[in-house]
Amino acid sequence: MAINRAQLAKELEPGLAALFGQEYNRYENEHAEIFETVSSDRAFEEEVMIVGFGNAPVKPEGEGVSFDNASEGFTARYSHETVALAFALSEEAIEDNLYDRLGARYTKALARSMSHTKQVKAANVLNNAFSSSFPGGDGVELCSTAHPLTGGGTFANEPSTDADLNETSLEDAIIKISTFVDDRGLIVALQPRKLVVPPQLQFVADRLLQSPGRVGTSDNDINAINNMGSIPEGYVVNHFLTDPDAFFVLSDVPDGFKHYERSPLQTSMEGDFDTGNVRFKARERYSFGFSNPRCVFGSKGA
Repeated sequence: MAINRAQLAKELEPGLAALFGQEYNRYENEHAEIFETVSSDRAFEEEVMIVGFGNAPVKPEGEGVSFDNASEGFTARYSHETVALAFALSEEAIEDNLYDRLGARYTKALARSMSHTKQVKAANVLNNAFSSSFPGGDGVELCSTAHPLTGGGTFANEPSTDADLNETSLEDAIIKISTFVDDRGLIVALQPRKLVVPPQLQFVADRLLQSPGRVGTSDNDINAINNMGSIPEGYVVNHFLTDPDAFFVLSDVPDGFKHYERSPLQTSMEGDFDTGNVRFKARERYSFGFSNPRCVFGSKGA
C-alpha cells in the first residue's frame, strides 16, 4: 500500500518548521570487526575441514615406517538470505508535498533499516553462540566445552564454569586459545587478537587492557595482559550483542567467522502506470556464520 496524503497531513500544511525522527546517526559496519567478507556466486557456500596426520611414532630399527591417513572432517554451510524492503508513495502525496523530496527522505530511512538488519544478523552469530539450537558444522554450538575431534576426544572454547569479564577470566581465555588443538590432537599455534564486548562491558574492557597496573587490587603488580600485549588489536564494542555479560576473544585462526556477500546492496525505483504511485526498493543477499570454531573463546558470564 502506498504512503498517501492522509499519512503525511502535517507535511502538506504551510508553516511546518521541521521534520524529525529519521535523521539519526547509526552504528555501521560493526560486523567488519569480526567477520571476513568474501564474495559468492552460488546459492550457498560450503567449507570443509581437512584433517591431517597425528603425532609421528618412533620407528623401531629394522621395521617398516608407519602410515597414517588424512581425511575430510565436518562441513560448514552458508545459506544466503535475501533481505529486502520497499515503500511506495502515492502520486498525489509527491505532487502536493511543500517541503522536501519525499522519495529522498524516505530512501534514507530505507537505508537505515537495511543497515540495522545486517548488523543484527551478524551479531546473532555471537548472540546464539551458546545455544545448541544453532549448531556449527561439527554439530555443536559455536562456544562449547565439548567440540568433537575427528581423531577422538574434544576441545573447549568456553569456560567449564561461566565467568564474568575480569582479569582471571580473560587470562584463562588467552591461555586456552594458545593451547587449542587440531582434529588429530596436535597443538595449534594460535594467539588472541581482539576482545569483543557489549556496551555494558566497554569500561571493564578498557580498564583490563589499558591499565598499566592490575585492575581492582591493592597489589603493586603490573597488568600482565597490557604489558605482554596479549590482545594486540584491543577491544571493540558491538552494540548489537544482546547479553550484557557475554564476552568473546577472537583468535587468529584462518577460516573462522565468514560473511559471504552474494549480491551487494542495490536500490531501485519505478512508477506504476495505473496508479501513478512511485515505488522504492532496497535488496541485498548475504550470509553470516563460522567455519572453524577455534576462531573464538567465549563466555556468557556468570
